[in-house]
Amino acid sequence: MLMAAIFCALLAMICINVPIAVALAMCGVIGLLAVEGTGSLVTIALDMYDGSTKFSLIAIPMFVLAGAIMNAGGITDRLINFVSAIIGFIRGGLAMVNIGVSLFFAEISGSAVADVAAMGSILIPQMKKRGYSKEFSAAVTSSSASLAIIIPPSIPMILYAASANTSVEQLFVAGVVPGLLGAAGLMGVAYAFAKRYDYPVEEAFNLPRVRETFKDALPAFALPVIILGGIFGGFVTATEAAGLAVLAALVVSAWYRNLNLAHLRRAMLDGGIQTAVVMLLVAASVLMGGFLTRAQIPQQLAEAILSVTAQQWAILLILNFFFLIIGFFLHSAAAIILVVPIVIPLISAAGIDPVHFGLVVTLNLAIGQQTPPVASVLITSCSVARANIWAVSKVNIWFVAVLLAVLMLCTYVPTVPMFLVEYFYR
Repeated sequence: MLMAAIFCALLAMICINVPIAVALAMCGVIGLLAVEGTGSLVTIALDMYDGSTKFSLIAIPMFVLAGAIMNAGGITDRLINFVSAIIGFIRGGLAMVNIGVSLFFAEISGSAVADVAAMGSILIPQMKKRGYSKEFSAAVTSSSASLAIIIPPSIPMILYAASANTSVEQLFVAGVVPGLLGAAGLMGVAYAFAKRYDYPVEEAFNLPRVRETFKDALPAFALPVIILGGIFGGFVTATEAAGLAVLAALVVSAWYRNLNLAHLRRAMLDGGIQTAVVMLLVAASVLMGGFLTRAQIPQQLAEAILSVTAQQWAILLILNFFFLIIGFFLHSAAAIILVVPIVIPLISAAGIDPVHFGLVVTLNLAIGQQTPPVASVLITSCSVARANIWAVSKVNIWFVAVLLAVLMLCTYVPTVPMFLVEYFYR
């Protein structure tokens, strides 16, 4: 009864536009007062500070900063040129380039919103100029940007690892194959649209141009090598890799001698705001977590579901449906921070690998970024393209179907995401 009242209060505050972090903190305080009285509030400031200063969370602002430097230093433009030289000869090649560059950019920024803001401002105007509809341009940019939530380094994966007390490095490894499968599927859908609507071929395949753009982009390729190679090789932690990513992005930008300081300043300010929002959510979640722990809500939920079914496939189906619904209304960071601590005892009791479940959660939330009414990534893409969100959603549904297929594959064929984890760590 208490949990239902707290949950209704939380939803009511969110509906009247109270910031989610504030609503979460207020509900946590009310819950603690109801369970243990005023004595439980003595250390809440210290608890919130400790919760938001975990070592693993330092990676979030570092990866956001690395992405900002990459975009301001001309690195993005060189990646676009290289990918265009490789796949620009295919019909609808610019859409393929959009997806391919998002694949690269995701390996540095870890943020889907940063990806769509950086890529969209460059590629969407070019796509519209070449005859692509603004709805299709926005849809392909939005859906491909969600690869950033699947491919390492992923900020939602970092948050999940902190909430579930599991290995962020193993989560990163688990995201590689699903991310590549998602990219291939998105390219397939883009090609089908290009054939149907006769979208243009960018340029004939030219091997000398491939060599030229490859040499020009070669220093940029050092960034994913440093990040992923360092993590997968066991040389650095995810947090240390984030620091190396910033340093490497600065060095590569200096090599190109093309660092736009005004652009970098704006990107750093935007990244700082994004990071502050996430950290405030993390701090507020400590209070809610304290209430849930003391009231034993997670354990009660686990017992209730396990009394209905103990089958892993059924539990995963229930949680998939739950996270898809949550994704309609909450930002991925808020969803992870609010829900993951509640369901982790259920996952443990059902014998589900927390790394496997972490990938399932992030895939669900990648889909949530594409589904209104919240749909932060889709809204950003529509804003850049100046397109109606509902018109874009009619096109985007085909790309979302690819992400759903990858979700189902990874949920019920765990070997797909986990065989690299088994190979490297177990």
